[in-house]
Amino acid sequence: MATSQMMAVTLLTRAIEYDVVGRKLEALKLYEDGIESLLKESKAETDPKRKQHYQTKILEYMNRAEQVKELVTRWKSKGVISDKIHIVEGTTGYSYSRIFGKYLTDGVHEVLIEEPYVRDHYQVCNLVMFCELVVSSCRNVKYIQLQTVKDAKNNNEQGRAFETLKESLHKHAVKFVVEYSEHMHDRQVILSNGYVIKIGRGLNYFKPSPSKYCLGAFNYHFRECRETNVDVFYCPENNKS
Repeated sequence: MATSQMMAVTLLTRAIEYDVVGRKLEALKLYEDGIESLLKESKAETDPKRKQHYQTKILEYMNRAEQVKELVTRWKSKGVISDKIHIVEGTTGYSYSRIFGKYLTDGVHEVLIEEPYVRDHYQVCNLVMFCELVVSSCRNVKYIQLQTVKDAKNNNEQGRAFETLKESLHKHAVKFVVEYSEHMHDRQVILSNGYVIKIGRGLNYFKPSPSKYCLGAFNYHFRECRETNVDVFYCPENNKS
């Protein structure tokens, strides 16, 4: 069996397994990667019958991947309002633990972070801090996916930062995947236990610390915030725990 075919079988088998148990985000990624491997195998195949077989299977998996993608898209638009928080300019006490803590339960297996701006050093640090909270709070989390805008001006410093975070999360048995989009506007965090947390400023609602020797330099409970709104939605249909 060709290497690409073996890879496709492995990826698609895992995709089906994760799809069945409700790990839709990771299943979708595996479907996409498996289909790409099958496409390569199909292009290289010269036997007409085998080529037709590949094309039929590709179509089947593409249809299922599209269904999963539509399901994930619906997660973002359904649900009833569960909580609303208005953060006033300059106030403190709104760390990630305060905003997200009660929703980060053992029922969270997957997290989707939609955050357009993770380019500058402080923005990457905010992402790392959020991932630390997720991993420490959600014992069963297996997959964190970031959707963001690619920084084309900084000599791939963004990519190297994400690769380091990926390696660090892997040591804790958490897979980290980054997907780039040039047309992002929404800022929200989608949890597989049914909660969607929408923050006007995304993860970057903290003001810079005036000094590394001030309270708030490391514990963001003491860090001043920029004004923003937080809306929390809950949809029982999204709860895959």
